Amino acid sequence: MSDDKADTEPDMKAASPDRGEAIGLMEPMLVGESSPRRTAITDLAIELASRSAGFRRSLPEGVTAALAQLVRAMNCYYSNLIEGHDTHPVDIERALKDDYSADAKKRDLQLEAKAHIAVQKWIDAGGLDSRAVTVDGLREVHGRFCELLPEAMLWAENPDTGERMKVVPGALRDSDVKVGRHVAISPGAVGRFLTRFEQAYGRLGRTDTILSAAAAHHRLLWIHPFLDGNGRVARLMSYAILREALDTGGIWSIARGLARNVDRYKAHLADCDQPRRNDLDGRGTLSEEALASFTRFFLETCIDQVAFMEELVQPNRLRDRILIWTEEEIRADKLPPKSGVVLEAVLFRGELPRGEVTALLGTGERQARRVTSALLDREVLTSESTRAPLRLNFPAKLAARWMPGLFPEQAG
Repeated sequence: MSDDKADTEPDMKAASPDRGEAIGLMEPMLVGESSPRRTAITDLAIELASRSAGFRRSLPEGVTAALAQLVRAMNCYYSNLIEGHDTHPVDIERALKDDYSADAKKRDLQLEAKAHIAVQKWIDAGGLDSRAVTVDGLREVHGRFCELLPEAMLWAENPDTGERMKVVPGALRDSDVKVGRHVAISPGAVGRFLTRFEQAYGRLGRTDTILSAAAAHHRLLWIHPFLDGNGRVARLMSYAILREALDTGGIWSIARGLARNVDRYKAHLADCDQPRRNDLDGRGTLSEEALASFTRFFLETCIDQVAFMEELVQPNRLRDRILIWTEEEIRADKLPPKSGVVLEAVLFRGELPRGEVTALLGTGERQARRVTSALLDREVLTSESTRAPLRLNFPAKLAARWMPGLFPEQAG
């Protein structure tokens, strides 16, 4: 699987027993009410909830569904990029159609991306609702992801000795690991710490749940429950927490923001590993100040990504970009005349019954079918069946034109 080196440097020693580490070693689990930074991060949580809800309300349901599908590819792309795996969304889209590269390494990366998409789709369908921070839920996320990976990605290697260990989907690690300077708890203690993790984050009010998307993110990485894949599991967990707490509809994700600020992201995670600095730094074993700084960074990054997506899909601007592209395609004889009329109607209404296309275009049924078929063939519209309504689709190959800045253009 080969996560980022900071996430996977197993000390390949014989399986260690529980060395009896005290559960308090990973306290505090949240920034406390008495912290001088608590008010500021609470305000950010409230702002995030407001911005996220407003963004979702601004979109027709049909556009929301199409955007959520594209965000899955975006989330996958940036989460894997953080781990040093660059699989462009166009190649991810091809993998979803079982169109793989002839190059074995690229094919493996496509399969890895396809696995990530499958897990997020399961999360978006409610598969992890009320279970995002549970031991069973976390193991299922890891298991679902890893069981879809190619064999070559199911091995972790000690960079010093070259010894390799098999990654078992959903299995907690049974060897010691070192993550940067952080020596993780003994493998035998992982179960105890995950139980405390579930208890701490499983029954929180809405504001604390939003804050826990950041705090639990670090504490899960601190426990390092799996031999490999912890970074992806942590990001999917945080995505699931926010999706459920904010009812996001899956139309935005923090992954792009973390990838664009990856050095700060990893520096914050390393800082959160540090012990309490002084008597003003909370009452836990780990630094509360560092956890507050990471929580602030995390929430500010979320707000920034909501604002970015909001700007990107402003109705008039999105409409103009799509219709300009459509007009160019019509002039190049790649789409039939009046294709833009159908796209504009779908944009405005969210979906369009097929039976209304003829009247909308003011043409015969044959021409209406020709326009509909062309737009479906170009994958800018989608439909669940030959009789189902037409809905908008955001193909990755057109993202540079329709959704500029969402991810880099594909080289070559």
